[in-house]
Amino acid sequence: MLSAAAFVPFITQAVHKENPVLLITSGWQDVNIGDIAHTPGLIGLLQKRLPKARIILWKKSKSEKVETMLNTYYPNVRIIHGAVDKSFVPQTDEVKKAFQEADFFIHGSGPSVVAADYVESWYKQTQKPFGIFGVTTQNVTPSLKDLLQHASFIFTRETASIQKLKEAGLEGKHIAFAPDATFVLEIHDDAKADLFIKENKLEHRKFICVIPRLRVTPYYKFRENNAGYSDERIKEIETLNAKWKEIDHAKVREAMVAWVRKTGNKIVVCPEMTYQVDIIDELLVNPLPDDVKPFIVKHGYWLPDEAASLYAHAHTVLSYECHSPIIALTNGTPAFYLRQPEDTIKGQMYYDLGFKDWTFEIMDTTGKQITDRLMQVTENYKEALKNVKQSMVKVNKQYDEAFALIKQKV
Repeated sequence: MLSAAAFVPFITQAVHKENPVLLITSGWQDVNIGDIAHTPGLIGLLQKRLPKARIILWKKSKSEKVETMLNTYYPNVRIIHGAVDKSFVPQTDEVKKAFQEADFFIHGSGPSVVAADYVESWYKQTQKPFGIFGVTTQNVTPSLKDLLQHASFIFTRETASIQKLKEAGLEGKHIAFAPDATFVLEIHDDAKADLFIKENKLEHRKFICVIPRLRVTPYYKFRENNAGYSDERIKEIETLNAKWKEIDHAKVREAMVAWVRKTGNKIVVCPEMTYQVDIIDELLVNPLPDDVKPFIVKHGYWLPDEAASLYAHAHTVLSYECHSPIIALTNGTPAFYLRQPEDTIKGQMYYDLGFKDWTFEIMDTTGKQITDRLMQVTENYKEALKNVKQSMVKVNKQYDEAFALIKQKV
């Protein structure tokens, strides 16, 4: 465990190089376009705000497809891999080399300080500064608190996490709100999206996208060894998901039916996570009335660059997942976040950034309310587009404030 003795001098130490080398960690998993999007979002943001910095990505997960995508858009970013042992010693030479080269370490956006072991390895092995960017800190354990005491900055992706840090005894001007890096996702695959649009006879701003989600993601279905879940825990998750999946999705289907019948326009049902490809028919398509089904278009699992390009053409995105609305909003498209209570405090970000009217706490929401709001957006679409722009100005203001501090430390 780290000593608190280094806290005072270390937090004030700054690199102040004209062209610093930044080692960043991100890429927690590749079965979720939201998690994938964190990485290019952060890289793009750093390249814009710290243009003279050189970036090395210490990627947590491995995926040839995702890394090919990242290399396409960011060819100057070196991608490395490697675990750390129980003593926090890096296990690959490429990580050890990066530790020598890099001046500053940044942990990217995520549902928690996902790579706390990477951060601790960096700090213990190098004694160089580090910061946390755009994470949720719902559970601040004693060991995490001890580690975070040495951070040059801690930016949470919603204000609820700041309160959690405060409750754990972590306060200071270096702790602030900076939106999830997905809000600055700049990559697009227009060719793939345009082909999909052409093949399915979609029209710009004349289709909506709908993304399903179970209450608890069934990782045990697509990870090795049941993702480490016990039989008892799997049964609990299955029971919970079975209880709510129809109740939840019946609400968005009501809006889907109204959209088709009132506008005569199409709907793209699509996934944010791989497992959702298998539940789209059951929860979004099969229960629809026969007159609505011909207007439904299905999309398979994809990468965030293609999703960004398609969402840029959509009228509105309705999603039970948290990050598809962010990708849509970043591309100027209105989006509804249909928030389930199991989806952590990260949902607070939508209230923080001015999207209250498009955030629906699903336990307190009816299908009619979602439908009515969708029709309001449709009837006042220019105003809705203006609202997106205004909220994105707020997003960028938060980044301005964050980087004013970062530039003092890097």
